[in-house]
Amino acid sequence: MANEQNMSILAIETSCDETSAAVVVNGRRCVSNIISSQIDTHRVFGGVVPEIASRKHIETISLVVDQAMAAATTEFLQLSGVAVTNGPGLIGALVVGLYYAKSLAYGLRLPLITVNHLHAHICANYLEDITIEGVAFEPPFMCLVVSGGHTSLVYVEDYLHYEFIGQTRDDAAGEAFDKVARTLGLPYPGGPEIEKLAAIGNPHAIQFPRANTGKGTTQDFDFSFSGLKSAVLNYLNKASMQGVAVSREDVAASFQAAVIDVLVDKCLAAAAHKGCGKVALAGGVAASTALRQKLSVRCAEQGVRLNLPPKVFCTDNAAMVASAAYYRYLAQEFAPLDVNAYSRNQTLMTKG
Repeated sequence: MANEQNMSILAIETSCDETSAAVVVNGRRCVSNIISSQIDTHRVFGGVVPEIASRKHIETISLVVDQAMAAATTEFLQLSGVAVTNGPGLIGALVVGLYYAKSLAYGLRLPLITVNHLHAHICANYLEDITIEGVAFEPPFMCLVVSGGHTSLVYVEDYLHYEFIGQTRDDAAGEAFDKVARTLGLPYPGGPEIEKLAAIGNPHAIQFPRANTGKGTTQDFDFSFSGLKSAVLNYLNKASMQGVAVSREDVAASFQAAVIDVLVDKCLAAAAHKGCGKVALAGGVAASTALRQKLSVRCAEQGVRLNLPPKVFCTDNAAMVASAAYYRYLAQEFAPLDVNAYSRNQTLMTKG
C-alpha cells in the first residue's frame, strides 16, 4: 500500500452516461481524469437510454481505467484505495462501475470506498488545490448542487457532514432545460444549447414565472420548475395557435433567466439563513456561464466568498469521486464487498 502521507485513490464513475476513471492525490491534486462521454450515442434518442448506457459502460470501462492509470504514471500497487459511485443514478450503469471497482479492490487487497453521487459533486470544489487569495476552499459552506437529476441546497458542515436545506419538488433544473430545449427543437443535452441561443436573445422579452415554494416556512428553500416549464410550453402553443412568430432566442434567454434568478436567490437566502459567508456551486448545470456570472455578481455585492470549480469537474467525472473518497478514507469508512448500488438518494446526507 502507498505511503499514507501521499495517498493516491483510483476512482470510477458510471452513474449515468459518462464512463470515467481518475487518480487523485490527497483529495485535492488531480493527476488524471479520463472521461468517455456517450452524448453522441444518446443524442439521437433525445436523452439517455439506460440499457444502452449500461452496455457502453461495459465496453469502455477497462480502457478508461487503464488510460487513467497511465496518465497518472501510477502503478496499481501504489494506490491507497479504490473508490466508486454507488448511487444515486441509473442502476444498470452504477452496477457496471461498482462491480469493476469491487474486483479491483479485492484483487489488489485495497480498501473499497463507495461514494454518494451528490457528495462527489460537492467535493469537486476541493480539486486542483483551488485557492482564493491564497486560502484553500474548505467547509463550512452552502453548496448549490444543480444538475439534470438534482437541484439541492446543501449546507456542508465539514467534509463528511451535510444538511439538506432545500431540494426540488418536481423537475430538476437540468431536466427542465432538456425538456424546454426539446420543445424548441434543440438537440440533447439541452442546457448548453439553450445557453447558446440565450446569448443572442433578450432575457427580459418574456416574463416567465419565478416559483416561490413557501413563505415563512422551512420550505422557502425548495425549488419547483414544472410550472416554469409549463409556462414556456403554453407560451409557445398560444403563439402557434395565433399564428404569431416566436423568437426562439428570446424564449431561451427569458427561460434561462427565470431559472437562474430562482437558483441564485434561494442559494444566497439559504446561506444567510445559516449565517454562512461562503457559497459553492456543483453539478452539471454549474458549468453554465450565465449561472456562474450571475452568482459571482450577487456574491460580490453581498460580500460572500464564492467557489466555482473548473467546468471539467462540474459534469460527471471520477476526480470528484476520488476527492470525496479521500475524506471517507481518513475516517476509515470502507465498504464491504457485498455493498449494493441504489438508484435513488436513500441516504439524504443529513447531519451526522
